[in-house]
Amino acid sequence: MRGLLNAKEMSRPKALGLLLAAAILWSLGGLLIKLVPWPPVAIAGGRSAIAALLFYAVRGKKQTKWSWLLAGGAVAYAGTVITFVVATKMTTAANAILLQYTAPIYVAVLGAWLLKERTKRADWFVVIIVVAGMALFFLDDLSPGDMLGNLFAILSGICFATLVILLRLQKEGSPLESVLYGNVLTFIVGLPFMFGTSPGMTGLAGLTFLGLFQLGLSYLFYVAAIRHVTALEAILVPVVEPILNPVWVLLVIGEVPGFYAIIGGIVVIVTITWRCIASARAGPATCPQVEAGSP
Repeated sequence: MRGLLNAKEMSRPKALGLLLAAAILWSLGGLLIKLVPWPPVAIAGGRSAIAALLFYAVRGKKQTKWSWLLAGGAVAYAGTVITFVVATKMTTAANAILLQYTAPIYVAVLGAWLLKERTKRADWFVVIIVVAGMALFFLDDLSPGDMLGNLFAILSGICFATLVILLRLQKEGSPLESVLYGNVLTFIVGLPFMFGTSPGMTGLAGLTFLGLFQLGLSYLFYVAAIRHVTALEAILVPVVEPILNPVWVLLVIGEVPGFYAIIGGIVVIVTITWRCIASARAGPATCPQVEAGSP
């Protein structure tokens, strides 16, 4: 795996295959989180503990160059994965992933402030359309838990956007470093929620798959492939994740998102993907998937 990560050359079909494999593994998160009978913060901590061990094994004994940006990136990553798991447990998998997928609008706003990047008119147009799409998620007949879950999903998107910004600000930083220590922090936060309960053997199997494959191996695939594909390919292939995520849950559990959530999800995916494609054709893409894989 280290050789794969450090490969200077890779065939385009192989890189695209790794990118697609990463997106498919990410998409299994909603289903597996639903199936593990454990508190959401405990699931986040257990999954991250396993992923951290994998990242550390691949990374090796490399000296870390600590900085406030690296630490901030770790906190933002922990916030992203914890709030996403909580959202997935409290609302539908479709709502959780699609509301998190709004992260690019926060990147546009935060980028203008922190990175001094000029936000174009088209970006503000996208922000307005996506916010309108997000509003549709709250028009369904939601229980208080679903409503709170939707808010956690939005918060996860904000944390994800913050992670992207902090990674951009690290001139010599490595995405794997922030992700590694973000997973360690997530485990520490989740540890108190693990006592007094047990996920059972089925739950442990689900946690193992979540940590090793859905979060661990998927991110290693993404990091290995991202340098060998075009910006447009890096945008389009990961779109598989928010599309497949609710499909797996529907097929296995039978969970059906609300009508307005489906319409809102279509608005969010189409609008953000269109803007990312336009950005990729004009120059460097501004989508979070280009900087870091989905948690």
